[in-house]
Amino acid sequence: MIQTLKDQLKRPMRDIRISVTDQCNFRCAYCMPAELFGPDFPFLQEKELLSFEEIVRITKILATFGVEKVRLTGGEPLLRKDLPILVEQLNAIEGIKDVALTTNGVHLPKQARALAEAGLKRVNISLDTLDEELFKKINGRGVGVKPILKGIQAAIDAGLEVKINMVVKKGLNDQHIVPMTKYFKELGVQLRFIEFMDVGTSNGWKFDYVVTKKEIFDILSQHFELEPVKPTYFGEVAKRYRHKGTDAQIGFITSVSEAFCSSCTRARLSADGKFYNCLFATEGSSLKDVIREGASDEYLTYMIKRIWEKRADRYSEERTEESAKQRKKIEMSYIGG
Repeated sequence: MIQTLKDQLKRPMRDIRISVTDQCNFRCAYCMPAELFGPDFPFLQEKELLSFEEIVRITKILATFGVEKVRLTGGEPLLRKDLPILVEQLNAIEGIKDVALTTNGVHLPKQARALAEAGLKRVNISLDTLDEELFKKINGRGVGVKPILKGIQAAIDAGLEVKINMVVKKGLNDQHIVPMTKYFKELGVQLRFIEFMDVGTSNGWKFDYVVTKKEIFDILSQHFELEPVKPTYFGEVAKRYRHKGTDAQIGFITSVSEAFCSSCTRARLSADGKFYNCLFATEGSSLKDVIREGASDEYLTYMIKRIWEKRADRYSEERTEESAKQRKKIEMSYIGG
């Protein structure tokens, strides 16, 4: 069954990003600006979220399409109660080889070990600067850097593979590229530079704010000797480099300057159960609704296959500043990173 469905797809589906909540303890300028996501913002109620049972059911079906990797996102996924239970259930699914998590890291000191024991393998932790005041400004909640660094260390101590995600925005934190690289090189943790993207419609994106991979690489080349690392699989998003003579790596996510739409193998599932083919999608198809109406696994399989096979998303390749303004896209906090 798994091999048959996998072979039927024109484009492989390798991993699924599952948002388990749209809520977050930050109001980050990149995806949840405080002026829009204030205390009265109507986040999803618990009954509107996919249950763990529903998430596991959908993931079992996706595994028959060849999905091997699951990444849990948000909002902030560690705000979802009993998350280690979901991790354990996902790890038990035939065909799933890797369950990971994207987080701001604040709650990792309390949860990292339980997540690792449940089978979590990796965490991507968002940190855009080591500067205390700037980081407080970026996260919108006055949270300093120390809680994130404690979360990083807790993940390392729990045996989790750790990657750091740094969104680089011109005029905001681009001067911190080198200090961040030095710090995480010494720590032996991969730092990934993410070009500032126009995810959603609320982060004030402009081309002028983008610091491209080439620009970042040119800055780094003045301070470090870097050598390219070969991709480990088709559709690998990060372009990776190694600090020469070490195992320490950096990566680049280049969805603005070097789009990778043609090799994308990711699908996305929102916290309220909508299936999306693209991070920059305008709308999704509700799997939750058909599940709660009593749909069979056979119908869900048919529905997912039809959506995936009609995939024609090339937004990053076709983006212009004008099209970015006109297109109303799903917010990052809703669909996950």
